[in-house]
Formats: sequence, C-alpha cells, structure tokens
Amino acid sequence: MSMITERPVRKRGPGGAKRAPGVENRRDRAAVLRGYLALTKPAIVELLLVTTVPTMMLAAGGWPNWVTFAVVLIGGALAGGAASALNCYIDRDIDQLMRRTKRRPLPAHEITPRAVLIFGLTLAVISVVLMAVFTNWLATALTAASIFYYDVIYTMWLKRRTPANTFWGGVCGAAPVIIGWAAVTGTISAMGWALFAVVFFWQMPHFYALAIKYKDDYARAGIPMLPVVRSMNRVNFEIVLYTVLTLAASFVAWPLGLGPIYGVTAIVMGLAFLAEAVRLAYVTRAGAPVNPMRLFHLSITYLTVVFMAVAVDALI
Repeated sequence: MSMITERPVRKRGPGGAKRAPGVENRRDRAAVLRGYLALTKPAIVELLLVTTVPTMMLAAGGWPNWVTFAVVLIGGALAGGAASALNCYIDRDIDQLMRRTKRRPLPAHEITPRAVLIFGLTLAVISVVLMAVFTNWLATALTAASIFYYDVIYTMWLKRRTPANTFWGGVCGAAPVIIGWAAVTGTISAMGWALFAVVFFWQMPHFYALAIKYKDDYARAGIPMLPVVRSMNRVNFEIVLYTVLTLAASFVAWPLGLGPIYGVTAIVMGLAFLAEAVRLAYVTRAGAPVNPMRLFHLSITYLTVVFMAVAVDALI
C-alpha cells in the first residue's frame, strides 16, 4: 500500500486578499466537519435505513418498541458510518487514483489518516455498545460482525483479489435487514432471511451498473471489478441473473406474511427492474451507446418502493 504524500502548502502572493482569522477558523472547522460527515457516506447509510425500518415494523407487526427502534436507527447509522470511514482509511491509496473518489477527505488531504482511523473505530465501538446495552446479543453480534466483514474481509481482502468481490461483499450490505429483525424478535425467521435475500441479490445489478460507469477508474486502481476483468456479455448475464434472483426472493417473501399491497408492488417494480436490466444487455449487444446509470438509479427506486410496501403491509 503506497503512502499518500502531503499536499504542498500554497503560499499567498504579496497582493493576495487576506481574510480575518476568525473567518478562516470558521471556514476550516466547517470544512473538517463536512469531511468527517463525508467519511460516513451518508447516502449509503440512508439506503441501509430504508431497508431496516420497514423490516423492524414487519417483525413487530406494527411500530416496534420506541427504544429499540431509536437504538437500531442510531446504532445502525453509526455502524454504517464506522464501516465506511474505516473503508476510506484502508482504501486511501486507491481512492487517490480514481476520479470518483479522489475528492474524498483523505485523498484531498482534508483529514489525516490517523484521525480517520480513530474516528472510524470510535463510531464502531459506540454502535456496538449501544446495541449491546439496549437490544440483544444476536443483534449486537451481527452488528460487530458486519463492520468486521466489510472492512477486513471485503475491503482488505476480497475487493482487491477477486471479481467475485461484489457477491461476497453483498453479505454485509444486506446485514442491516437481519440486524433489525433480530433486534426486535431476538431471532431471525424465514421472513427475515427472505428480505435479506432481496437486498443481497439486488446489490449485484445495482453495483455492476456503477462499476460499468467507472470501469476505467477501477482498472487504473488495479481493482478486479467484474466489468474490468470480464466481457460485457458476462457482466450483462450476471446483471440479468441477479435481477431475476432479486425478484424471486421478493416473491418468496410474499406468502410468508405480507399482503397484496406488497405483492402487487413487488411484481410491478420487479418487472420494471428486470426490463431495464434486459434493455441494458440488449443495447450493449447491439453496440449502441450504454447508459448503465439508468439501471443504477432505477435499482434504488426499486428497493425503496418495495420496502415502503413492506412498511405499509406491516401497518394494516
């Protein structure tokens, strides 16, 4: 792992405008706070909570205990932020090589690696302690395991060594679903595993679309993402395959305790998701310009709407 060189200090020219020290200090503090927030990757945390809240509602048969609800939301957000911050610390060498990530706080030299490491570990400890004090051993163990899996198994090992990294990394991406279920019930039922499978399989078409868009970035950084090391025919095959498996998992969840609102939503959104995956494969095979971000954005809409339907069915 190569070290990041410090950003050269820019000297102000003799005629340059000077700001008052107080203004500079406020601007610096605000920049640092924004940097720490960026390390937690709020968009990812938000998406995790979109799946966790409806799952908890379904597990409870309505609104769960408010203490458990609040702790899982806060603890889950902190755990996701911890995993993301530690991911940024570990990947700081390759992040500076990729256009998509070179403006993150570490490649941009806004925060030191040591500070990021301390920040990530602190968030991890707080999240696990919160879960241990206010939920149960199973939810706590799953929270700790998901942080470890994402940063040690996925980021440090799988991501840099195998094109199957997205598949195996999907375990920690879907973990919040079973963490939420376990926090409410103390166990994981067939329904919990079915919803886990929906999120697990969903991650492949979702992230492969992004990896197609940033294929050159990953190649430059030496990361063997599937679009870098396999043909587009193979990538499109896996996108369609895992989209079908996502739909299958969502249909399996229906008879396990969900109603018609969920069922109709899963069918309609699933068919739209599959149609876009097939369209991407067809356009690629025809040699036309490809816009994989259409599938990427639709995948987010799919997951959000389907889990909103889970929440609605849990309340009626």
